[in-house]
Amino acid sequence: MKELRSLMWLAPLVLVLAGCHPFRHLTYACHKQQGYMQASSVPPLKVPAGLDAPDATSALHLPVLNEPAPPPRKGKEPCLDEPPPFKVTKPPQA
Repeated sequence: MKELRSLMWLAPLVLVLAGCHPFRHLTYACHKQQGYMQASSVPPLKVPAGLDAPDATSALHLPVLNEPAPPPRKGKEPCLDEPPPFKVTKPPQA
């Protein structure tokens, strides 16, 4: 009976900790180098003489970006996928 009570108390605690991820501020994944960051474009397909080129009418064409990269995140700055802190400023009283 004592084991059942401790399990009944432990189950909600595990669910809360698993769902809230309270230690996310310790694991800033956006500060680590990710695999997709080294991705590069490949040249278009070269078809040998005597063969037909594949149909590329529905191929995905990515536009060239002419914008500067955003500044890198530093130290304890939150990742961009985290919402900013929300604080409502009170209007000054007249």
